[in-house]
Amino acid sequence: MADILRIGNAQAFWGDSPGAPARLLAQQPDLDFLTLDYLAEVSLSILALQREKDPAAGYARDFVDVVKSLVPFWKKGSRVRVVSNAGGLNPQACAMACIEALKAAGCGHLKVFVVSGDDVLPIFQKNPAADLFKNLETGEPMTKIAGSLVAANAYLGARPIVEALQSGADIVVTGRVADPSLTVGPCAAHFHWSWEDWDKIASATVAGHLIECGTQVTGGISTGWMELAEVEQIGFPFVEIDAGGSFVITQPDGTGGEVSVRTVKEQLLYEVGDPGGYLSPDVTVSFLNLSLNPVGDDRISIRGARGRTPTDCFKVSAAYRDGFMSHGLLTVFGRDAAKKARLCGEIVLKRLEMSGSKPERSLIECLGTGASVAGVGNGASKVNLMEAVLRVSVADPRREVVERFTKELAPLITSGPQGVTGYAAGRPKVREVFGFWPCLISKDDVEPIVKMVDA
Repeated sequence: MADILRIGNAQAFWGDSPGAPARLLAQQPDLDFLTLDYLAEVSLSILALQREKDPAAGYARDFVDVVKSLVPFWKKGSRVRVVSNAGGLNPQACAMACIEALKAAGCGHLKVFVVSGDDVLPIFQKNPAADLFKNLETGEPMTKIAGSLVAANAYLGARPIVEALQSGADIVVTGRVADPSLTVGPCAAHFHWSWEDWDKIASATVAGHLIECGTQVTGGISTGWMELAEVEQIGFPFVEIDAGGSFVITQPDGTGGEVSVRTVKEQLLYEVGDPGGYLSPDVTVSFLNLSLNPVGDDRISIRGARGRTPTDCFKVSAAYRDGFMSHGLLTVFGRDAAKKARLCGEIVLKRLEMSGSKPERSLIECLGTGASVAGVGNGASKVNLMEAVLRVSVADPRREVVERFTKELAPLITSGPQGVTGYAAGRPKVREVFGFWPCLISKDDVEPIVKMVDA
């Protein structure tokens, strides 16, 4: 039989099903690798706030519990290896916590490696005026927010993961790594691909892109979601990839959802700007010659990825302090509910202005009336609805302005229209806001570090 590598993904984001990794491995015991993706741009902002409060924090603590859940499999002889970006802003602390958990569970023989070097905040603080550091979306110079930066992390590629795996790692904990690279690393390490094997690396990148969002490729958020079977036990995906880079994407037998040409195409084009030039740190990929063919139930064969030289820059996700925000909810029931709800929102904002606390940004939404996506509603706001949910949101650099807002909703209980309810949760909370700053950095300025961690 040809050498086939089986790589599953059982975490699509920080907050995904914590029992999914153990469940997937129980359903598919022959997996060689589990990739677990915890980081989104908002995740790094949350981790930055946690690290400020506690220098030992800054990583996805849920990952340690996931590692504990896999111990029974390792004790029974499973050889599955784990690659995860759960390290966030503090991969060293995450790895140490995993080692302590493994030793306590009798699996202290497993080797844990850390990939770091993605933290480029010191470089930005030293020279924020550099042209590469301009905001990719707005073109604004980083000098505008340099004093508010709290984190800046380059999207590393698969090379340091390969180094860790070929050095004997059972678990690789990384910081910010490009999502598909979590899959490219195991493939390149196992098959000993050259970094100039562009088509093979491109194919592994496509495989990683397809499974990085977990159950999205097995029907989650699909346009046909309502027609899927047993969505309460929708399966997490895995790929079977060969030395040439061709692969089959599938899911364990007996799970819900589906792996079909439709669901694979939907995920294939998810978050893709140019299908002829999909950029990753490892390779530039063209999807234009891909062929998708069913080869069995819940099995789609994928071939034809084409790769070429990657760019000489890493993308960077930077987070900066951007003031404070809060939002509150009230439900209005009765005749002309939507009109009454909107007027209530306007009253709140007028009272803030009268008190000298006009927020920099504000938004009134009457949920259920077509307000969630502007311009796409079905005209519900013009119907005489008997119920509407008012949501008022404000944001401002001044905390005191947002604090004042949190005290203006409750008075509507007696000074607003009849039918106001839904206030049992109390005053809204004030939250600190972190802005997202996407930019680039030269690969020459970033030095990935690979290290085995020993308690």
